[in-house]
Amino acid sequence: MSEVAMALREVDATDLSNLHLLSAFLAMEPPDYLISLARQCGGGLISEAVQRFIWDQCFCKAGEKSYAPYLKSFMKKVIDEVESIGGDVLDEFYEQYAYYMTSVKDVSPVKGNSWILKCISFLSNNVPSCSGGVRLVVPLQCSLNMLEGDTGCSLWPSSLFLSEYILAYPEIFTNKSCFEVGSGVGLVGICLEHVKASKVIMSDGDLSSLANLKLNLALNQIDSTDTVKWIHLPWETAKESELQEFMPDIVLGADIIYDPSSLPHLIRVLSILLNRRKLFAHKPIDNIQELHRSGRCINGDFHEGCHTSSILPNLYPKESQSIDSNGDNACKHEDCARLASASIGSLYHESEFAPLCFIACVVRNVDTYNYFIALASQANLAVRDLTETIRPAKLLPYLQSYPPSDLRLLLISHLQ
Repeated sequence: MSEVAMALREVDATDLSNLHLLSAFLAMEPPDYLISLARQCGGGLISEAVQRFIWDQCFCKAGEKSYAPYLKSFMKKVIDEVESIGGDVLDEFYEQYAYYMTSVKDVSPVKGNSWILKCISFLSNNVPSCSGGVRLVVPLQCSLNMLEGDTGCSLWPSSLFLSEYILAYPEIFTNKSCFEVGSGVGLVGICLEHVKASKVIMSDGDLSSLANLKLNLALNQIDSTDTVKWIHLPWETAKESELQEFMPDIVLGADIIYDPSSLPHLIRVLSILLNRRKLFAHKPIDNIQELHRSGRCINGDFHEGCHTSSILPNLYPKESQSIDSNGDNACKHEDCARLASASIGSLYHESEFAPLCFIACVVRNVDTYNYFIALASQANLAVRDLTETIRPAKLLPYLQSYPPSDLRLLLISHLQ
């Protein structure tokens, strides 16, 4: 277990304010936001006890490998906040800040060393079985400078959203062969490995992003094996024969619908990966009995032995629609009307017969999104919007920079 994970598990899980503060600090949330969380810990002000927690848990135990300019900025704001109300600042803060003043320069991310280490802590959301209130801690090297290492070396909200979904509904991905397009920093793949996908193939078309992905897997003690692999895959040059070798059960992608010029190539890749029927549709499902023993019903219906409080909800997604310039739905994908409604259970069942693709995205440009929908229709791909009907549990409640309301979750399948 990493030192960061140990520090998180040492925090009293019933004290959510402290847990959220430490988690936000490790994720390098804005210092002003950390100050607001620190006030919550102290009932409206940063008391001496809160200062002691920040010093012991954030700076001493968790902050050794943190980005020094970030530590300097946060410490300065703590000192200013306490002094503004006439409080006593811990001597350790003054001494450490004096060190930062003489040793740490304020460096622009564009000009200086922009590589930072973020730790994303997925909290248990009141799940009793999760030790210390923490489900999973993922350290990731990221770039603050998008000019260095392409966009794939930055951590994007869509990958956080898709990772939450994987951890909230592991039964969809456990024992499934998963292929991720545009893996970036590797967060989604790490979560797939955590829920015991039978195979995890991570891919990226940018070599610098792929090199950083390998480093992040090493940080999370994940090696290249028959179960976990990473490949260089530029969409525009990907060969059909190469893609057909993978035959995944599930394809995933996060924040990959943003560049109009790349969308035809992306659609071609998705069409190849999704265009097949499994030779054995009724293959054994090893974890069915385990799911029933835990009281979770596979198809969303009540069965003897299942508790009504634990039944997976029967959720119905909207058909995929293009969006007009005002952000409203404009027209329906005609072929989607005949597709069955999807719940968590039916998604599990559907993936037994044909591959499914989950894409998390932010609609930054309406025209680009509608272009993707149109290309998908031309390629005989059905796109269903699960955003309003299947929401993951809030495992990242402490992240201000992660607005789930702006995100969409799309389910894509091939119309055989």
